[in-house]
Amino acid sequence: MIETEALCKTYGELTALDAIDLNVDEGEVYGFIGPNGAGKTTTLRILTTLLQPTSGTARIAGHDVWEQRDYVRSLIGYLPDAFGVYRDMTCTEYLHFFAAAYGLPEDGRKGLVHGLLELTDLADKQDALVDQLSRGMQQRLGLARTLVHDPKVLILDEPASGLDPRARVEIREVLRELQRMGKTILLSSHILSELETLCTRVGILDKGRLIAQGPIDALIAEHTSEDLVYLHSNDDLRAAVVLLEVPGVIKATAIPDEERVEVLATKGLDLAAIATQLASRDIGLRHLERRPPTLEEVFIQLTET
Repeated sequence: MIETEALCKTYGELTALDAIDLNVDEGEVYGFIGPNGAGKTTTLRILTTLLQPTSGTARIAGHDVWEQRDYVRSLIGYLPDAFGVYRDMTCTEYLHFFAAAYGLPEDGRKGLVHGLLELTDLADKQDALVDQLSRGMQQRLGLARTLVHDPKVLILDEPASGLDPRARVEIREVLRELQRMGKTILLSSHILSELETLCTRVGILDKGRLIAQGPIDALIAEHTSEDLVYLHSNDDLRAAVVLLEVPGVIKATAIPDEERVEVLATKGLDLAAIATQLASRDIGLRHLERRPPTLEEVFIQLTET
């Protein structure tokens, strides 16, 4: 549904994008991540027809985003990181305005606007001025605005930026509903823990290059070689010392404030070896668990300078 081939963007001697090959399948939620300045927003602006690439191609549903940009605009809904709102309008007026801007028939706008307010959980705010909405509600209204023409593809740049935890959960639930509706979603975000629960695949961009792309579980498995194990014992300080004798344990650190030991070990270390070692030294074990590696850890590892 979204595809780029050798996509490049340069500004004089500066290369913002360096031969990006991005692929997002129909109906998936694709997380697009990278450090600040990596080229994410540049990529999104090209895909949304706002910026002409220097070379390479980008297509939405098989249509070139620059050569066929008028048609591509009918296929996409774009929510930028910072978007303007008409603050002296009500939510209903705001959505009616954009429905009219898209040329939608007047007799169908009322039902459309009501449906969008229901979808984004803003029905009870339909007569509220935009200026009276919280930041999270304004984000949901912005998302409703991107949906007025029923686009096949949503391109969202940091939709949860600056939101409190409850508002982030609300945005996430709306995105899940849109995925169930069959929308293809390209999502840029710095909140990697949320992407792990939402996205089917991710791409990691660094210094203008796409350095990794694929299902989250596969990326984590490919790029991690160590496990982190947590345990609670009746003598954490001594446990941290004796565990260093276990083959495969790289580091063991007692965390007195949290009354636990953190063990860094080679991937796949048998936890029974830890329990056996502690038992052999008469150290009581109360709790032992392996903490799975995270997307954030892979991201940090791959983008280290």
